[in-house]
Amino acid sequence: MTVEAPIRPTPAARAISRTAEKWITGVGLGLAALLQGGFTVTINSASRAEFDEKIAPALASTGLTPLGDAYEGARTLAAWFGFSLVIMIFLAAIALFIASRRPARRSTGWWLAGAGAACLVGTQLVLYPVAFFFFLAAALFAVRSTRQGSPE
Repeated sequence: MTVEAPIRPTPAARAISRTAEKWITGVGLGLAALLQGGFTVTINSASRAEFDEKIAPALASTGLTPLGDAYEGARTLAAWFGFSLVIMIFLAAIALFIASRRPARRSTGWWLAGAGAACLVGTQLVLYPVAFFFFLAAALFAVRSTRQGSPE
């Protein structure tokens, strides 16, 4: 009686790990959490007096002069940022889960494209550099081969 060793796939037949896409998505999530989440927490934790004393002069020095009530406008923008951050994290988490379980699926890129779109729409095109990371990862899902090694 002989015991047969399990057959391992050849290096050319192994599925790709999608490590680059996961790292790029992680960088995008980190930047979004830092910038969008930081803005949301800063504005929502500031009182009206603190806003008028510290934040409004900083906004005015950059050339931003709101037409109406600056405090309410900033709080509305912070709400948009926070809501879009939650949506973006949800979509990217789905994409990362699928990329870990089934790295050969190219449709995972659509989840990341949705996360990038949520970043663009939710921040009113302000954080387009952050959205670029999600779009880059989505593009890599579309164009990278799902097999490693040379075709035989």
